[in-house]
Amino acid sequence: MRNRVTLRAERCLVAGGAGFIGSNLIRALLSKGMIVDCVDDLTTGRQSNIAEFRRNPAFRFIKLDVANAQGCSRLLRRHYSQVYHLACPTGVPNIEILGEEMLLSSSTGTYNLLKVARRTGAQFLFTSTAEAYGDPEVFPQAESYAGNVDPVGPRSAYEEAKRFGEAMTRYYGRKHGMDVRIVRIFNTYGPGMSPNDQRVIPQMIGNLINGEPVPIYGDGSQTRTFLHVNDLVAGLQTVMERGANGEVYNIGGSKQITIKALFDAVKKATGLGGTAAFQDHFISDHRGRWPDTSKVEKLGWRQKVSLDQGLREIHAEFLSSMDLKRRVEKGVVASLGKSRNQSTLARP
Repeated sequence: MRNRVTLRAERCLVAGGAGFIGSNLIRALLSKGMIVDCVDDLTTGRQSNIAEFRRNPAFRFIKLDVANAQGCSRLLRRHYSQVYHLACPTGVPNIEILGEEMLLSSSTGTYNLLKVARRTGAQFLFTSTAEAYGDPEVFPQAESYAGNVDPVGPRSAYEEAKRFGEAMTRYYGRKHGMDVRIVRIFNTYGPGMSPNDQRVIPQMIGNLINGEPVPIYGDGSQTRTFLHVNDLVAGLQTVMERGANGEVYNIGGSKQITIKALFDAVKKATGLGGTAAFQDHFISDHRGRWPDTSKVEKLGWRQKVSLDQGLREIHAEFLSSMDLKRRVEKGVVASLGKSRNQSTLARP
């Protein structure tokens, strides 16, 4: 079965494929009839995100740290038509905890994956971030904006890692005549996020479901835009298939919203009640994010999923996930209690 699929379809490599965005991308690629190798070291990726693909003969999981050159040498024996590099921990709370992994996956990891792509003449897409713009002074941010970044600031492990990854991708591609492109991803949410994720939307919904106050840092006036992961995945594929070699593309939501207004939107969409707990930010915060997406829109991409629709969807998924977890925990407790009772009765 696998051999018949291999003869017909193109093979893609998705690094970071067990993550939130990566797993959604894999689902889309498989639905198009492509063969997918998923690489992930599971630092922040989850096996549960890729469980549905396990029985698909076109899917293969390889546990691998992309920053490990020896491990990546295994990939040189395979032929890929496309390589998507999404392997990097994300989320502001992870900067202090996983800063080293961010730096290595976006530097050494990018270099290793570029070598894999070069080996078989694959197209290469590096996923960067809105954080590459730092604390922007220009709104909206176009790809030509160089940003306002502190190279040794508290957020630099993530910001500079991604900026280096961009530089490596552009330079290596130009030097070796490769087909490369870069996508700067703005705030994204949707299916596949963990209820324990500390990014703003899952944190808000998770806390409201649990009846806990929702932390809002500062006065909540900082702005962000939000994009459903389905729209992002469509954008990544659009850039891979229609984007220009060596170019950078923003992909993100079109409408700015303050964090305080987002809290109200979450409550309205989900029907949940709750309170906000305003507090000082644990790390320096940026005032706003707003992508200029006119460049990717010229390729035919458009945002389709509304924020209200997306919030209702992730709320329903979280309720289902939490209910399953409670039922599993209840079953384990009941099983342990039954075992203890049997053990007691068996004693002479």
